[in-house]
Amino acid sequence: MNITDFTTYLVKNIVKNPDMVKVSSFDNEEETIIEILVSNEDMGAVIGKSGKNAKALRTLILAHAYLNNIKRVKVNIDSF
Repeated sequence: MNITDFTTYLVKNIVKNPDMVKVSSFDNEEETIIEILVSNEDMGAVIGKSGKNAKALRTLILAHAYLNNIKRVKVNIDSF
């Protein structure tokens, strides 16, 4: 499972509108950027109280990247 599919799986399981989740991956020379887009009403679920869910998501994504030898990963969470 690649990092985009893994991130999509994680986020879709914590939001109310899984059809509105969009995950993109951009590679440049220095790092891989994972962009997570969710609806405005799901931002609270993704971020969590005091950012705990967002931190947990980042930890899981970085662990998956480490296991797949992907160096330097940055995770951006936004709404549309």
